[in-house]
Amino acid sequence: MSTPHPRGGLYYEDFEVGHIFIHRLTRTVTQMDNMLFSNMTLNPQPLHIDAHFCATETEWGKPLMNSLFTLGLMIGISVNDTTVGTTIANLGMNDVKFPAPVFEGDTVHCTTEVLGKRESKSRLNAGLVEFHHRAFNQHNTLVAECRRQAFMLKRPVATGQIVNPV
Repeated sequence: MSTPHPRGGLYYEDFEVGHIFIHRLTRTVTQMDNMLFSNMTLNPQPLHIDAHFCATETEWGKPLMNSLFTLGLMIGISVNDTTVGTTIANLGMNDVKFPAPVFEGDTVHCTTEVLGKRESKSRLNAGLVEFHHRAFNQHNTLVAECRRQAFMLKRPVATGQIVNPV
């Protein structure tokens, strides 16, 4: 593999279709994460923020982590190994699924598979990469997954760009 971006991300040319990244970062999620995220996003769903409601009115008996927090965490965990400093933009996410719940106190770890890539038709310095992100809890149960399309920088020498080091 060639030299990564000064911040650590990989360039378009560095991604190989079929490669699976096993991300080294993990995160134990907390009640504070759930409360802050739900409140910051104005989500009053008691399934996330009301322990009494969950204990008396749900099949789970305890709060579930906000699914959009889980989605963000899954993609965030992947950034350090893949796209930090080299993403121009996220173009979309699809096939988002949450096959099992995440609870306060669970520890999340993730993988990312490179599904495909193609050069940009409109920008010589960029390409599109499709990722399949997967998140698992401490029992290796799949708790979230999605496909993400990212607009990625090409290596500067390939396009004549000059990148200022950090």
